[in-house]
Amino acid sequence: MHVLILDDDEMIGDLLGTIVASACPGAKIGLFDMLKPALYSWQQQPADLVITDWNLPDGSGLDLIREVRRTSADIPVLIISGRADRESILSAAHLGISGYISKPFQVDAVHKRLTELMPALIVKGKEKGGSTLNEKMEAACNSAIQLPGQIDTAEVLALMDRLDELDAATLAEQWKQEPALSAKMLDVANSASFRRSGTSVKTPREAISTIGVAMALNQALALSLDIAGKLTGPRLAERARLEQEQALRVAEAAHTLAKKVGETPTLYYTAGLLSRAGELAALKVLQNQYDESGEPPEFEQIDSAITYWAEKLGNRIKVQWRLPLDLRELIGAVYVLSRSNVSRSKLVMRAAALMAAEHAESPECRTLLRRLGIEHDERGQDDARQKP
Repeated sequence: MHVLILDDDEMIGDLLGTIVASACPGAKIGLFDMLKPALYSWQQQPADLVITDWNLPDGSGLDLIREVRRTSADIPVLIISGRADRESILSAAHLGISGYISKPFQVDAVHKRLTELMPALIVKGKEKGGSTLNEKMEAACNSAIQLPGQIDTAEVLALMDRLDELDAATLAEQWKQEPALSAKMLDVANSASFRRSGTSVKTPREAISTIGVAMALNQALALSLDIAGKLTGPRLAERARLEQEQALRVAEAAHTLAKKVGETPTLYYTAGLLSRAGELAALKVLQNQYDESGEPPEFEQIDSAITYWAEKLGNRIKVQWRLPLDLRELIGAVYVLSRSNVSRSKLVMRAAALMAAEHAESPECRTLLRRLGIEHDERGQDDARQKP
């Protein structure tokens, strides 16, 4: 499914993209903030769903709707606009829109309207024919990817009730073990930060400060509504739990080692937390396949999909989320080190990965710790102190 979103406020566009990805798993989402590129995209590849603002810097969203209606009378079109007067709504209705939502909008209201449109969109997708798992994986490499998670909607709503009491540090601490949330905050913040100042955001706390607590909570609410993001297949859910636990172990080991060598540990923790993004994305695609086919994947299929696709999806995700290059390189060092010009920060991440995998006694880990100036006996004493 292909979805076209047109809104001149980039953070609102990103939020709408999150909501769409939650309601329409596997959708390919095109985000635009100007009318002309959106029109060109439509002419090159008509979408299955169009969401547009009204007032745009270079024209009106109604011009896009007119172009859509010249092609098809059936494509669902939603207007989400700050114009809420009766005359505007009636004017848009004459173009055969599927809904009109006023800004500021409620995330759950947009999600509900999209789920109401889903049956027609699903039928349209079936008419085009189903896709194999490999086709879904390939499509995921070129579309909006959201990681599976267990974000509780009620908890997010409770936080929204305390909006005036919350700050970036509090939210970052509360969400520090949630890879999906951390990734989404970095994605949205880097989009906004690059546009404003050309600088990158590297930690969830910085990200929440950049986009604001209210927007962070709205993004969290949109993610929590992603039912498909909550893996329902027992084998998938168990594998996701193991992958997330491993990522957390890497994050904690990297945090500890970074402090030992005098580095600020927050960035290392973030890199560790996101180190299993490719594996989790592969599990999400497997869940989408399960939802469509009704056939749960076997353990061998899960292993095979992760082996073949996790690296590709992980590399794609790091670009899609607009992660800074140094953060991407830290995540990559969890898996492999280059033979030359290896920075201390990468040594930290690789050593942390080996320690998290219980390979602390391996020759490679001993060598890395020695290069970091951390004696093996000192590390062993620290491990002993941590044991009950």
